[in-house]
Amino acid sequence: MSDTLFPEFSQEDERYMCMALALAEKGRGQVSPNPMVGAVIVKEGEVVGKGYHSRYGGPHAEAIAIADAGLRADGATLYVNLEPCVHFGRTPPCVEKISKARILRVVIAIKDPDRLVNGKGIEYLRRSHIHVDVGLLEDEARALNQAYFKHRETGLPLIILKLATTLDGKLATSTGDSRWITDEEARRYSHQLRTESDAVMVGIGTVLADNPQLTVRLVTGRNPLKVILDTKLKMPADAKVFDEGKTLIFTSRESLARRESYDAAKVSFAAVDLTEDGRLNLKKVLKELGRRQIAQLLVEGGGMLASELLRQGLVDRFICCINLSFLGKGIGYTDTIEYSNINERICLKDVKVSWLGKDLRLEARPCLPASSRK
Repeated sequence: MSDTLFPEFSQEDERYMCMALALAEKGRGQVSPNPMVGAVIVKEGEVVGKGYHSRYGGPHAEAIAIADAGLRADGATLYVNLEPCVHFGRTPPCVEKISKARILRVVIAIKDPDRLVNGKGIEYLRRSHIHVDVGLLEDEARALNQAYFKHRETGLPLIILKLATTLDGKLATSTGDSRWITDEEARRYSHQLRTESDAVMVGIGTVLADNPQLTVRLVTGRNPLKVILDTKLKMPADAKVFDEGKTLIFTSRESLARRESYDAAKVSFAAVDLTEDGRLNLKKVLKELGRRQIAQLLVEGGGMLASELLRQGLVDRFICCINLSFLGKGIGYTDTIEYSNINERICLKDVKVSWLGKDLRLEARPCLPASSRK
């Protein structure tokens, strides 16, 4: 992946790539389904240009950095966290701008998995007699654009399951009361996750119990697409999710005929097959969302939906904000999960625990044993 088989990167190389990654992070929640990209141009030990992709459809990081550097880009080194594009999209190919700017060296953190790029940008640069090194901080670059990589490699969105629970794992009381289990700081964090995601999904039970808006209010940012799973199309026509933004309802083919009772300007529908037990096929739901360019999906409930996603091994990131209290009898989020063998249980890996105000935030990657995967 480099002009040399095993490129040696200096501490200065790593420092400038860290700058590129930090710049890329500024585009979070604004550029999807594009990746977050940052670029830094360095000449004779001085940063002469930098930029990041700040909005979908806007100029790419490399183009901004080159414009910032001007004539100083001649003979310089470009650091970028993702392979530059080689195709015409909403903007011209970045590789052409890099070549015309007479940049001598390009350091790339990781190859772009998109089939339209996927090494073609690197090949173009080398044919233009530009020295290319690839692989600096590759793991960090992949982690930054985790949702983009999963979507491009599998066609499916990255699934984040975010829950607010008591210490004994309850989402609500036995009567359905759940406002509020966690404090305001945890709720603000939930809104931050919403604006960073392309869509937020809940089941019809959550809509009927809580009548949520599913919008971004406690932080500044864009509203995600609201996705509702409603097998029998029980959704009230005056539900709050219709007040602002776009809503997509997944339902059964049988129930789809009743969609005419809803305002077509506010909601669209998709029909998917049912499982043997009469539920919407979650894998087909996720496949359809991926087809609609949803790269990151935030799932907020309810308990049955969370339980099924965990049971089927469909969750990529599990985030649980835990209030230090007990409810006893109540609504949990593992109700459809049952194992007779202790070794079949769902385990958590890459666990991170931190305080979020008065609540605990646990973030991890759920893992099923091979015998439990279906």
